[in-house]
Amino acid sequence: MPSTHVSLHYHIVFSTKDRRPFISTDIRPRLHAYLGGIVRTLDGTPLEVGGPDDHVHLLVGLKATHLLADMMRVLKADSSKWVHGELGLPGFAWQEGYGAFTVSRSDVSTVRGYVQKQEEHHRTRSFQDEYRELLLKHEIEFDERYLW
Repeated sequence: MPSTHVSLHYHIVFSTKDRRPFISTDIRPRLHAYLGGIVRTLDGTPLEVGGPDDHVHLLVGLKATHLLADMMRVLKADSSKWVHGELGLPGFAWQEGYGAFTVSRSDVSTVRGYVQKQEEHHRTRSFQDEYRELLLKHEIEFDERYLW
């Protein structure tokens, strides 16, 4: 085949360090927009960004040439630097790890809706319960001792 054709979508989840509630409603839209801008700068496509006060969800489209780990390193480092400088939150930090789950093109709209409804979703469900459920749904092995 003379050309490459890919459809690579990821649902990415990561939290603030110790799940501290740094992402208040007044800064949330700016932070989410900034995260989407970083994805765009890296030549990805931010389809949806959302989340409550202690973590974020991103639905992104990536190219075959993207390395997810490199993208995540830049996304977290650049956004953290921006939060410190632009929003003046010196204690802000992201948790070290992240979750990344592949999304079939046919499920993109469902995941987009899920990301859009994060604030509502977390009125009744903890981040820990949600993250465990994502790991189980995607059949990813984990040890509870190392999740938090």
